[in-house]
Amino acid sequence: MDEWIQLLEEAREIRRREADWAYIERLPPRLRAALRYYVKTGDFRTAARLAGLGVEEFLERAREARIPLVI
Repeated sequence: MDEWIQLLEEAREIRRREADWAYIERLPPRLRAALRYYVKTGDFRTAARLAGLGVEEFLERAREARIPLVI
């Protein structure tokens, strides 16, 4: 269990470190909040719903923000 938590924390840190925060801060509030949620949780499906986008479109926006898809 501790190993699983550590892996989740490492993935979160990678997403946080690699994200283009200057780009994210220039986005509309709803998309900005969804990308922050995605960085924190890694849950792109819920983040896409928060942004009001389809999953593919949301993941494209995450790529534009340089947030890696960490599995």
